[in-house]
Amino acid sequence: MPVAIITGASKGLGRALAAALAGRGWDLVLDARTRAVLDDTARELAGHGGRVRAVPGDVRDEGHRAELVARARALGGLDLLVNNASALGAEPLVRLDELPLEGLRRALETNVVAALGLVQQALPLLRASRAGGGAVINVSSDAGAEAYETWGGYGASKAALDQLSAVLGAEEPGLRVWAVDPGDMGTDLYRAAVPDDAGPRPLPHTVVPAFLRLLDERPVSGRYDAPSLLVAS
Repeated sequence: MPVAIITGASKGLGRALAAALAGRGWDLVLDARTRAVLDDTARELAGHGGRVRAVPGDVRDEGHRAELVARARALGGLDLLVNNASALGAEPLVRLDELPLEGLRRALETNVVAALGLVQQALPLLRASRAGGGAVINVSSDAGAEAYETWGGYGASKAALDQLSAVLGAEEPGLRVWAVDPGDMGTDLYRAAVPDDAGPRPLPHTVVPAFLRLLDERPVSGRYDAPSLLVAS
């Protein structure tokens, strides 16, 4: 069975994507910071019959990233890496003139530095993927491409992640590297960012078919947005 590492997998988009892959028979290595919630997710997804390894920890920690890759190696290799774990930089979001620099550093470390660090450690396995070349999905945001008030720190980190994704795609032509903007979603991350916005938003599982389409069709490396993929399908 193919093997995937998914960070930020205990809830939201990470959990929804993990559930979809488990339903397709994938073996999974799942990361999140909260052990109890991650363990609950792993137990549920193991019910699909595949092997599921829950590895609680912080993606900013090099040793934790190494453990994620080691768990994938023990399952037989790695075919997909999903960098989904994210930090906002401030909760709730604030204007740039109020943004704590330590919060910005945390967002950059989580959303960019840790993502690249995990890619670096996983590259040998991805290059050797039994699927004919592994894939990397870096979960992006429209805040990385558009200027929204209070989203400056988070958006800057996602813009940097987009650029790293583009360069990685050019440097690793044997892989598929997709930066994916999932679009507007009702998640804990969004509620932490804008707690006063109670408007209804699509649930994460509704955008998962866009990610599955990328895996099924394997288009060229690049930046994609889930709403367009869903409409085109």
